[in-house]
Amino acid sequence: MNREIHVRFREGVGVRFPRATRLVILCKSESQCKEALRRVKIVMERLGLEMHPEKTRMVNLAWGKEDFTFLGWTVRKRRSIQRNPRWHFVQRWPSPKAMKRIRDRVHEITDVRGRQSRNVGELIGRLNPVLRGWGNYFRTGNADREFNRVDDYVYGRVLRWQWRRGGQRTCFRFSRWPRERLHEMGLHRLRGTVSYPQAAAPRMHSQENSSVSCVRETRTHSLKGGAGNGSL
Repeated sequence: MNREIHVRFREGVGVRFPRATRLVILCKSESQCKEALRRVKIVMERLGLEMHPEKTRMVNLAWGKEDFTFLGWTVRKRRSIQRNPRWHFVQRWPSPKAMKRIRDRVHEITDVRGRQSRNVGELIGRLNPVLRGWGNYFRTGNADREFNRVDDYVYGRVLRWQWRRGGQRTCFRFSRWPRERLHEMGLHRLRGTVSYPQAAAPRMHSQENSSVSCVRETRTHSLKGGAGNGSL
């Protein structure tokens, strides 16, 4: 590999790749992207490895035309409505698969047919480590919208758990359990926990505003890699 496409592989005795190595190559043009793909294939063949035929693809990120998923993130360019509608910035948020996984886990914990929690406090104690861990991983992106959706889902599942457990359907009142009461009891709230990297901090002070990246189009929103419109 040479410096023209800003990609290097370390080849030598004792150098081993993990079984499933994920790689993103950012290029400035489609021709560079095709050349990078050709050279990567050559290097992989020398190492006795092969590229996944379904997961290997070229994506045009220019002007938000396409996106790709990497390590649980959906990466796509979006316009900056607050700064200049003509500019597009690289943003990232939890992928649909990542959203499904957190919903499945919350559903498992709040399922009355599974392991029973004795009370709401114990249920919250089981939910919080899952929500904190997932939120800490995705909080440095543009995940406000997704965090709000997860909060809504968790709240609905906790109410459903209370309604269905112990035959309390006839006496349970949803109005007695607003969100604030559950959060006062310690339920972790994802809303408002997005923490922007310093290089991508938005020009706003209210946590209620939606995520808007302020990284210019030639940046990668704190993702490792160079500038460009093409992604392999």
